[in-house]
Amino acid sequence: MIKDQIVTDQYAIYNADSMEVLPQIPDNSIGLSVYSPPFAGLYQYSSDERDFSNCESKEQFLKQYEYMIKEIARVTQPGRITAVHVTDVHDNACYLWDFPAEVIKLHAKYGFHYRCRVGIRKEPLKVRMRTMVKSLMHKLVVEDMSQCFPAMPDYLLIFTKKGENENPVTHPMGLVEFPYFGETPILPHFVTAWNNEHGTDWNADDLWQHLKSAYADHGDAKTNKLSHYIWRRYADYMWDDIRIDNVLPYRDSKEEDDEKHVHPLQLDVIDRVVYMYSNPGDTVLTPFMGVGSEVYSPVSMGRKAIGIELKDSYFKQARINLTHADSRFQTNAVEQMKML
Repeated sequence: MIKDQIVTDQYAIYNADSMEVLPQIPDNSIGLSVYSPPFAGLYQYSSDERDFSNCESKEQFLKQYEYMIKEIARVTQPGRITAVHVTDVHDNACYLWDFPAEVIKLHAKYGFHYRCRVGIRKEPLKVRMRTMVKSLMHKLVVEDMSQCFPAMPDYLLIFTKKGENENPVTHPMGLVEFPYFGETPILPHFVTAWNNEHGTDWNADDLWQHLKSAYADHGDAKTNKLSHYIWRRYADYMWDDIRIDNVLPYRDSKEEDDEKHVHPLQLDVIDRVVYMYSNPGDTVLTPFMGVGSEVYSPVSMGRKAIGIELKDSYFKQARINLTHADSRFQTNAVEQMKML
């Protein structure tokens, strides 16, 4: 049953169970999907019996998730990408279950090639404060450090649907159509290499300003050093400058049965995926919309989007958040670069 829906020429969002909406999406119509599924056995998102997070066991969760992956495979265009945000799942004793490995197996079963895994760094103290995980307690450093372990990263698993991509994802201008999605676009060793080659004595800000000006003058994508530097950051196996609080408003959507962890996926992660792996006009799908982040991001960048969310309060917040998507980038590419 679809409880509510909003359909515009830019997006369609549904307050419903994903498995009631996905079968209605045409075959091979989705250019990209990006989402963060419930982490089996780790968090409870609502009391709804249809909520994946309420499965009684990991095995039951994977069985339910398999139905969804099969549908996502059906609707994805050949040669195009689905990006899944996951983590290793720990129990109360801090023993880990390799949840990403299970996700990889299921995608392979339904016609996806596993392409890469990107690590998303998490600051240990912030992880401790959010999750209260025992293995990060400093007191154990004193009492028994054999119980202490590093903060595990999140992962972004990238899969490509088997088949020939008839709609290549192109970036004629390089990666400079939008601001850099993250905190630190130019690292110190980039600056040192530039200064050694050009005889300058710039800092990171000086180099950034110079490259922006050079782009504004001639926007040649092949020789544009700014695009090269941005790609070197996005192409790193560890995304270490994701801004943890760069998220859409969500606090007003929390309910009494929510756990304290509830926090949308960071826009930096979503923006990078949408920008790198979709074309303007493509339709981006998210079966776990939450407060709308994976719809807001593509719509703000000239894509279309389909979002599905079971929880009423999240859907209502997503509806509010999406009213601001059009105004996110209101200047042209050159002006955006000057504003960075």
